Amino acid sequence: MKKPPALLDDIDAFLGDHDLSPVSFGRRAMRDPHFVRDLRAGRRVWPATEQKVRDFMAAYQPASEQAAA
Repeated sequence: MKKPPALLDDIDAFLGDHDLSPVSFGRRAMRDPHFVRDLRAGRRVWPATEQKVRDFMAAYQPASEQAAA
């Protein structure tokens, strides 16, 4: 059975797709500017935290899209 992508892989793809810095992402998703840096350094996350991050990515609308809505 294929393993689902790791959270950090999904975050890295999201950062590239939306031209966000890791610091901006951490601030917006978790109110922690060091969140992505800490993940890259081996930080573990609780399942509820992972879900919060995934929910943020799923609901994310860039500022340009929000202004048009």
